Amino acid sequence: MTISLPTNSKMLTKEFTFGVATASFQIEGATSADGRLPCIWDTFCATPGKVLNGDDGSKACNHYNLWQEDVQLIKSMGVDAYRLSIAWPRLMDEKGQANEKGIEFYRNLLKSLKAEGLKTFVTLYHWDLPQYLEDRGGWVNRETAYRFVEYAELATKELGEWVDSWATFNEPFCAAILGYEYGIHAPGLTSPKYGRQAAHHILLAHGLALPVIRRNSPNSQVGIVLNMNRTYPASAKSEDQFAALVRETLDNQFFIEPLLKAQYPKLLKKVLPDHLPTVLPGDMDIISRPIDFLGMNFYTCNHNEFDENTLFKDVKSKQQVEYTDIGWEIAPHAFSELLINLNEQYSLPPMFITENGAACADVMIDGEVNDEQRVRYLNGHINAVNDAIEAGVDIRGYFAWSLMDNFEWAEGYSKRFGLCYVDYETQKRTIKRSGKAYKALLESRS
Repeated sequence: MTISLPTNSKMLTKEFTFGVATASFQIEGATSADGRLPCIWDTFCATPGKVLNGDDGSKACNHYNLWQEDVQLIKSMGVDAYRLSIAWPRLMDEKGQANEKGIEFYRNLLKSLKAEGLKTFVTLYHWDLPQYLEDRGGWVNRETAYRFVEYAELATKELGEWVDSWATFNEPFCAAILGYEYGIHAPGLTSPKYGRQAAHHILLAHGLALPVIRRNSPNSQVGIVLNMNRTYPASAKSEDQFAALVRETLDNQFFIEPLLKAQYPKLLKKVLPDHLPTVLPGDMDIISRPIDFLGMNFYTCNHNEFDENTLFKDVKSKQQVEYTDIGWEIAPHAFSELLINLNEQYSLPPMFITENGAACADVMIDGEVNDEQRVRYLNGHINAVNDAIEAGVDIRGYFAWSLMDNFEWAEGYSKRFGLCYVDYETQKRTIKRSGKAYKALLESRS
């Protein structure tokens, strides 16, 4: 099994960017080294019952100490670009002062990536909020949006020279809704009111930071990264159609409409008014400031039927479908449908697929990992991106998630998403069959 594209695909031209992606908390480890402060995920991991097996990010992939080796690993995979995130609690202290050791780490990393000819796509916030800010209310507190701007100011001023692309936030849905509404991510709160207000403040922080990033890093692209699933009704019944619409509105439109249309979905005013945040005058103008690109993370689709209490509930597909090791349906057709559908609804900026990948039950046998399911997954989804481009969606790049196996949030180390296998005992990295297939695709370009 290989990963291949039609010979005339725009994705095979030099204008299209292929990369791999990671996030700071998931790979760095060294959570108390060199002045790094605790973050909400350190606290969440230390709370019994929150993370599988009581796993935490204290070691992760030890990237903080092995970064030079990892840069060579990235280079060896033949990619054009590397997407990483910066840990806010590593970069500045509680008073808002620079932590020189933290800045030095990222400066060395970025310089090294650039020296290897790699493009750098940097995310400012991939969920590791400093714990001292959570103690003051976290993202439910509007003040956190202004603290984020100070952090963005420092990061872009110190590091902007070596960054091709800045994303303000990764997946506001997960940071706000999974963290403050469903409670399955840090900080573990469970209130729709909190979740939606946190989401609003994250979007506000994004808008507030844009002019600061542009001023400090004028040669970089600036955008934001959203995650979306394609939602299908469980049946043709009108109530199931309605359930799917509500789910899709809450998960997807709630985040993209403010950015591109300066409003929250009107449907919610009628159906779930308690899911609308408090918005101050001028907020929507700030949130909807123009962006250079929109990042899109996609993994799976979902099926929903009507529920009298919650309006929608997840059900399994009635078709014969394949699932990954984390229980997510493999649905490349849903990916192209989602992208084409968004392109019909909105005047989209240029897009990058900033994460796409699969958790598979990987095992090392005789020094090799034959992750055939992941190869098929990537082949299907890369071709789904090509189908969307053919249909007129302006997509400029694709990043596989992830460079290597890592700390998978509430799942701890139990799920492996990497193109490279990590032996967590020895920290040895081994490129899996999927990583080799991905490299072969990139080498096939003219």
